[in-house]
Amino acid sequence: MSGQTVAADLSGHMLGLDEDEDLEVFTKNSSLADGSPMPNSPGSMVNQYRLEEDEEDQLGAYTKDIFVTVDNPESNVTAIETFIMYRVVTKTTRSEFDSSEYEVRRRYQDFLWLRSRLEENHPTLIVHPLPEKFVMKGMVERFNDDFIETRRKALHRFLNKISEHPILSYSQHFKVFLTAQDLVSQKKQGPGFLSRMGETVRAVANSVRGLRSRPEEFTVMQDYMENFSNKICSVDKVTQRIIKEQREYLDELKQYSPTYTQWAESEEELSQPLKAIASCVERCSKETEEQIHHLSEVLVPTLHEYVLCAETVKAVMRRRDNIQAEFEAKNEALVSRKVDQEALQEEVDGLADRVELANNALRGDWSRWQNGMRTDLRSAFISTAEKNVEHYEKCLAVWESFLLSQREELSQEQVEDAS
Repeated sequence: MSGQTVAADLSGHMLGLDEDEDLEVFTKNSSLADGSPMPNSPGSMVNQYRLEEDEEDQLGAYTKDIFVTVDNPESNVTAIETFIMYRVVTKTTRSEFDSSEYEVRRRYQDFLWLRSRLEENHPTLIVHPLPEKFVMKGMVERFNDDFIETRRKALHRFLNKISEHPILSYSQHFKVFLTAQDLVSQKKQGPGFLSRMGETVRAVANSVRGLRSRPEEFTVMQDYMENFSNKICSVDKVTQRIIKEQREYLDELKQYSPTYTQWAESEEELSQPLKAIASCVERCSKETEEQIHHLSEVLVPTLHEYVLCAETVKAVMRRRDNIQAEFEAKNEALVSRKVDQEALQEEVDGLADRVELANNALRGDWSRWQNGMRTDLRSAFISTAEKNVEHYEKCLAVWESFLLSQREELSQEQVEDAS
């Protein structure tokens, strides 16, 4: 792919690929949400969305009463392993906390423990995903500074998503994670291996048995998530490919500028314009490098986060289905069985309550998750659009200055020739 193609606008690049049928995640409507026409200036559109985001942030700021920060990663080396410990600082006004501020250190496994406990206690609530444990081949090394910082940001996001949740933020496990200096004793209190194995066996049996009739609203949710998952995965892959191509383009630019400089040394009559072009290419390469960095730091993490979120939500829906499948199986057994009906009836009633609780939990979390997802993705898209505009405006200014200087030089030469 040529440098000009790689430097194309992100959204235009994606829509120009063969995969554009899989990328219809953006609206084709040229009007804004309130029905007003799209403004001519990109900056005015960005500012409008920024204002809306600021208003949303202000509304949320009044109700938040627990603030968590993940920072200060430190490498720990033992005889058998090397791992990173992160500082977790919590500030809160909640009365159930004995103090208003806590500071603990946690490693990645501790975050995994917290998430597993939240899922076990709230199987049909959407628990925000953690970053993957292992690094994919071809990506940065596990303890590379960039990787550690990327993981730190993701862990910070995870804890803040939990702290903003109206139910999960009141979990005793969450409180312990934020306040206990040592989690060893807490980890021993979890369900045993046999208990977890039993849950897994029941889940497999229920999934094999299947549902007799899933409520329509959850079928709609499932269809939506399948479509969302396909779209976000496709956009994530295309964005990663764009960044790879832009890095290759940047490497070419860095070799391009010195070539003009060397040429200027042997071409006296063209020396000034050749040196000017070399300077323009060098300045544009710096702007391109900043644009790539922004995409890698802002857009890619958000997209990949919601690739993981899609799998999380689908897993929650499967757990809801399993609860309903277990209820249906017990209810059928109650109808066909002649003996022990009283005990079985009690079990069926309990499962009916579980189904209702599961439905209400997922129903309530679903709209909340959608709102958060749309806010996060919109923010990432707007930030990317801002950076694209800034990048192209700066590169445009660089080349316009070159043209202006050459026209002035040409005019001066014409005046000299005339005299």
